[in-house]
Amino acid sequence: MNIKDLFFHVHYCNTRLSGGVLNYSKKINKTLKYHELVFITGGKGHIIFPHKRYEVKDGVLLYLRPNVQYSVNIHVEDPFCFFVVHFSYVNVGFNSDKWIITEGTNTLPLDSVQVLKDYYQLNNIFEKLVENWTLKLPGYEFFTKTLLQQLIIEIYKSKKRDSPNYSTSLKVEKIIEYMRSNINNKLILKDLSELVHLSSSYLSRVFKSTTGYSIIGFFNKIKVDKAKELIIEDDKKIKEVAQILGFTDEFYFSRIFKKIEGISPTEFYRRNVHGY
Repeated sequence: MNIKDLFFHVHYCNTRLSGGVLNYSKKINKTLKYHELVFITGGKGHIIFPHKRYEVKDGVLLYLRPNVQYSVNIHVEDPFCFFVVHFSYVNVGFNSDKWIITEGTNTLPLDSVQVLKDYYQLNNIFEKLVENWTLKLPGYEFFTKTLLQQLIIEIYKSKKRDSPNYSTSLKVEKIIEYMRSNINNKLILKDLSELVHLSSSYLSRVFKSTTGYSIIGFFNKIKVDKAKELIIEDDKKIKEVAQILGFTDEFYFSRIFKKIEGISPTEFYRRNVHGY
C-alpha cells in the first residue's frame, strides 16, 4: 500500500471539547464497518481489543479498523475529550492512460494505539477537519477529504519522527537530495553508502522500506518526472532528453520511461505537445 494512491471518503466527523455534553454511554462496545481515527485531547479511560487493554489519555491516537471488535470504558468524572473522523478509502492508480481503482480492503499501516509526543500540527488539522464538516459550507466534502489526507500524512510524519530509526530516515532523504542534484549522472551504490555511512545492503533495505522503491527504481522515477517536464515545457526531442538525463542509449531510456509511465516518451510527446 502506498499513501499516494489512496482516495478518501469521509462518512462523518465529530468532537467533544472539555466541559461539553457527553452523548455516549460510559461503556461502548462496537465493531465498525469502516475506518475510524480518534484523537484524545483530554479525559481518561481504557480501550479493550481482543486480548489487549490500553490506557487512553491526552495525546493518544486510536486507529479503529473495520470488522474488529473493541470496547471502551470512559472515566465517569473525567470523560474523554476527542476528535473523531470516520472514513473509507480506495486505491487509485494511473497507468497507460487508464485509471485503476481497487477497494481499500487492507488496513492502513498504523498502530491501533499510538502515543504522540508532539501533536500540535495534528490537533490543528483535526480542528479544521471537524470545523469544515460541521459548518457544511459549499465544497465542504472536498475540503474534508483534503484535510483527512493531510491528517494521515501528518500521522505518518509523527510516527517517523518518534521512530528510533528516524536518523536512518534522514539518511534516506539525504540520498534523495543527492539524486536530485545528480540527475544527469550514474548512481554508484558504493558512493551512496559512503555518503550516509551505511553498508550497501542495509541502505538498499531501508531505502526500499522507506520509499517503496529500490534505489535505482526511485532514481529512474525522478529522471522520468524530469523527462516529462523537459518534453512538455521545453519541447525537447526524446534523444535530447535522454542525453540531458545521462542516458547514453535512447532506446534504454524509452524502455525505462514506458515501464514507469505505461506509454513511450514518443507517445507522451505526441499527446502532450501536439495534442493528438
